[in-house]
Formats: sequence, C-alpha cells, structure tokens
Amino acid sequence: MAVDVEPLAISDVKLIRVKKFGDSRGFVSETYNKKAFAEAGIECEFMQDNQTRSGAVGTIRGLHAQHAPYAQDKLVRVSRGRIFDVAVDIRASSPTFGQWVAAEISDNAWNQIFIPTGFLHGFCTLDPDTDVHYKVSNFYSTKQEFGVRWNDPDLEIAWPFPDDKVTLSDKDRVLPFFKDLFGGRVPGTE
Repeated sequence: MAVDVEPLAISDVKLIRVKKFGDSRGFVSETYNKKAFAEAGIECEFMQDNQTRSGAVGTIRGLHAQHAPYAQDKLVRVSRGRIFDVAVDIRASSPTFGQWVAAEISDNAWNQIFIPTGFLHGFCTLDPDTDVHYKVSNFYSTKQEFGVRWNDPDLEIAWPFPDDKVTLSDKDRVLPFFKDLFGGRVPGTE
C-alpha cells in the first residue's frame, strides 16, 4: 500500500490519499495499513473507530478534544458526501497555537485527514446524508472531553455557512470560547 501524505499549513496535520482500484464490480481500497502509515510518518495505534451520519447540509460537529491521558490522534475519512474539516492547534508551546487549518474531505476525492493530539477538531457537512468515519488513538472519555465554540470570533474560522444556516447539537451550541479555556490567551496575540 502506498500512502500519499501532504502536510497542511500547520505541518503536523496531514492530508492523506490512498489508492482505489476499480473494475466493473465497483472498487476496493485499503483505507488504513499500520505499516504503510508508519512508513509515511504517521505512527500511532488506533483504539476505536467511530462513524457519524449527518442528514442536513451545514451540520457542524465540534470543536472537540480530550485531555491527557485520553487525548486522541484522529484519522478522518468520508465514505459518502463531503465535509469541511477543521483542526485548531491547542499545543501551549506551539508557534501556531490558536491557529487553524482546514481541508475538504470527500468520497469523490477519496482523501483523509490526520489530526494529531494537541488539536481541537470539528467538521461541517457540505452534502446531505454525509457519512464520516474516524479512527482514534484513545478511547472516548466523557470526563476528559472538552471543546470550544465553533464560531468563536477570536479563531475566525472561515466556515462555509453563516451562523443561522448551521445545525448544531445543544452541547456544541454552548461550548466555551477559546480564551475562556486557555487562560485568556487569544489566537494571534502572542
């Protein structure tokens, strides 16, 4: 298996492409191979696979992360539809602390995104009935989960839809702001 890995503007976040082999029956694709990913510089052990289906265009899930020792690396792919996928750097000593990167992940492009620990993660659906699959390197922990409001004005994420055109969970709608979680530190002021 060959894995094509492209670092994004924050280089620890990677866009990944794997091969698809098709014929008259359809296709087959090896979407994950531990050895091939390690050779491409992505070395983590995944513990859990999750899947979401979002019916409405403009459904936002996030921005979420988990505290250590339950922090999670994530490998995200889409088997149906398209998403605008976002990672926000929350590593306190990082030169890109508070900055974000995004990529469109879709079934048509057959791409994936790798988000290491130390990042908030969220996505917005761009097509109806979008199925998102993600592997995580640690188990889900309600007590260790936290998040930041998706439309935090200090983050200035360029989401594809305005506030009044998105669908959110009640929990995500009232997440705290970035500066409230990070001791008043505001992105871009360091």
